[in-house]
This record gives sequence, C-alpha cells and structure tokens, in this order.
Amino acid sequence: MESTYGGRLHDSIENSSEKMKEIINKTVQRGGKIIIPSFALERTQEILYVLEDLLTKNEIPNLPIYVDSPMAINITEIFQRERSIYDTEMKARYANYTPFQNINIKYTESVEESKRINYRQGPCIIISASGMCEAGRIRHHLANNIIDRRNTILFVGYMAENTLGRTLINHPDEVSILGRRYPVHAEIIKINCFSGHADENDLLSWLNNLKAVESVVLVHGERECQNKLASKISYPVQIAKFAETLSF
Repeated sequence: MESTYGGRLHDSIENSSEKMKEIINKTVQRGGKIIIPSFALERTQEILYVLEDLLTKNEIPNLPIYVDSPMAINITEIFQRERSIYDTEMKARYANYTPFQNINIKYTESVEESKRINYRQGPCIIISASGMCEAGRIRHHLANNIIDRRNTILFVGYMAENTLGRTLINHPDEVSILGRRYPVHAEIIKINCFSGHADENDLLSWLNNLKAVESVVLVHGERECQNKLASKISYPVQIAKFAETLSF
C-alpha cells in the first residue's frame, strides 16, 4: 500500500478555495504574479475549476490565467469534450459551457506564446508543468519571476525529496534553476487539497474495509510518513526497502 501522506491530512476543497482566493488577492494587491507548478493530468483541470468558480463569484480580480503546458492543454480539451461523464452537480452547473472556457483562461501551446508571458506586465496567474518543477516550462517561469518580491509561487501538490519543488517549499535563500543561481524573494506558499494521493484517513479507511488481510507492505512514501502510517495499522506491517525482494 502506498504511504505518501502517512501522518498527514488534506484540507477540504472549501478551505483550499478560500486560501487560494486570499493568496491571489494578496498577490494582486502588491502587483505580483501567481505561479502555480501543476501536473498536467487532472490537477491543472481541478485548479481551473476552482479559479473559474472564484471568477464567477467575483471573489478574485478579472485577471488572465495562462495554462502553459502543451500536455495540460491537450488533456483539458478532453475534459471539455467528454461532458457526458461529468457528475450530476457538474452537469447542472455547466449546462451550456465548461469551466475551461472562461474568457480569462488563455492556452499557450507554442514556445513563442510561452515566452511572451514573461514580458507581460501586471498581475496574472501562470499554471505550468511539471508539478515538481523538475522539467518543462515551469522552470523558465520560476527563473523569470522568483526574484520579484511581489510574486507568489503557489504549490498545490506533493513535492518529492530532492526535487526543485521540495527545495523551494523549504524556503531556501537561493536556488539553482537552468544552471544559474537565483535569490528567492517571491513568496512561497503550499496548500494541501489537490493531491491525487489519499491522505492518512483515506488510506486507513480503504485498508480497514478489506477482508482477509494477512499483512501489509508499505511502499511509495518517505520513511517518516511510512513510520507514522505503520503505527496506525492493526495488521502485521513492514516497510519495503530499496531493491528488496519480498516473498509471500
């Protein structure tokens, strides 16, 4: 069983939406940009859903939202096209359009369009991959915006050890991006809600509803999280080690 969020719980979507509203408004007030590193599949679309909701309710300013990831754009097109699989609430709310068609949302597919964002003046939101900042266009946006105190780098998911994303959420004085060192002056914020991984309560609930469990092996998690989750499991449990072979 995975153990990514052992010992941790996710915020509710309502709390995270409120926090996102506060972060955006605070950043806009000081004239900054909001940079959101995001995974292309589902995470970007969830964020767009929340942002469109905030725009519709006039809870954030009418500012441009750039989706700067070719893969995220392609996946969002699928989300727009396959409306038949929306749940009941989504179908009722978006009978004539989808949250991904808001006029504030700009999809930048080409490299030239992506580069032009860097020359844009004034507040905006930039959503770009990769989610952990290890590759892709997000690294260029970080390099261009991380030294400006007006800006906010907003993390919305899990950051693995030894990634640029994890380094940034630990609030370093400077970081290396694309072979250059940059002082970190932008505000770094992380909110917990949008992760695709189950939190501790979800994991335990799933496990406790299984039948005939003889033992549990924890994988896919950092050791501290695994230890915390293991202490809550009532079955015999072991933590898999790197390159270890287990037989049952």
